[in-house]
Amino acid sequence: MSLPFDPSAAYRATVDGGDQRSGDEPLLGGALRERAVWVDEAVCIGCRYCAHVASNTFAIEPRLGRSRAIRQDGDSTERIQEAIETCPVDCIHWVGFEELDGLRARLEATELLPLGLPSPARPRRQLPRSSGP
Repeated sequence: MSLPFDPSAAYRATVDGGDQRSGDEPLLGGALRERAVWVDEAVCIGCRYCAHVASNTFAIEPRLGRSRAIRQDGDSTERIQEAIETCPVDCIHWVGFEELDGLRARLEATELLPLGLPSPARPRRQLPRSSGP
C-alpha cells in the first residue's frame, strides 16, 4: 500500500524556505481543517466537560476558571465535535480562522470575573434563608 505523501519529505525541508504557502494551511481552506474552534468565555460556566472529552484542545484557564481552546490541532474533528455537544451552555463554536483575531479582541475588551466569586451585577440575598416550611 503506498502512502499519498512521502513521509521522508519532512527531513529534506530546507531551513531557508521563506514564507511560501503550500495551500494546506487552514486559513487557506486546505486539507488540515477548514474551521477553528472557539470558546465564548463570557458564556462559559467552567463545567470542564470539554476539557475532559478533548483534553488536547481545551484547558481550564486558571485565573478565571473558564474553558479555553489551547490548540486547534490537538484532537480529531470528531472528538472536538463531541466536546462541543457536551457543553451545557453551548459556548463552544466552529468559526473561520480569519475570525479568531476579532473574537479574541472582543473577549479581551470584556470584563470577566473569576467563576465562583461574588459579582456586583448579581443581586445579593437580602433575607436570610428559611430553615423550612
